[in-house]
Amino acid sequence: MRAAIFDIDGVLADSEPLICAAACAMFRERGLTVHPEDFEPFVGAGENRYIGGVAEKYGFPLEIAEAKARTYALYLDLVPEKLTVFPGAVELVTACRAAGWPCAVASSADRIKVEANLRKIGLPWETWQAVVTAEDVVRRKPDPAIFLMAAERIGVPPARCTVVEDAVNGIAAAKAAGMRCVAVATSFSPDKLAQADAVRASIAEVKRSDLDPR
Repeated sequence: MRAAIFDIDGVLADSEPLICAAACAMFRERGLTVHPEDFEPFVGAGENRYIGGVAEKYGFPLEIAEAKARTYALYLDLVPEKLTVFPGAVELVTACRAAGWPCAVASSADRIKVEANLRKIGLPWETWQAVVTAEDVVRRKPDPAIFLMAAERIGVPPARCTVVEDAVNGIAAAKAAGMRCVAVATSFSPDKLAQADAVRASIAEVKRSDLDPR
């Protein structure tokens, strides 16, 4: 048995620019101007760290739960018109399913964002064997807990799972879980993704054979 575990943001859905825009707008509402590059170290680590890390950088006091709720509200306003699926994403998931592979989603985002993303890109929650979100674990990426829980829920040993990721934190989590990792260079340049087992320019260039555990 083999299995594929997909991150969403930056892998299946072109959502990273939208959450960045929403977070920048949230900070701007509170009187702080931040920049897209401020968020780069925290991509893939979940919105608590994504927002909190930037607040710490600027020494800006922030109530994380309220700030995250506002960021998600701004983000969800953008989803209907601006969120798109990456070309090739649905096709790769479909190919894995056709081969009989269990497929899971493992995201450091909260359920409200995960559900909205999956619905908008045509891969709704109920079509996956398992979906793990930030609320299911105590520690988020780069900790391996999210990927290990996904493997447990689909009943496949970690060594027989392959993760598709876009972020440095996600790759570190996958490798710590003992899983093969294929990275797509949509959020980071290929040189920053060198810890992955394979790097492709986009998910459209990932073949199911790339996911076969070696």
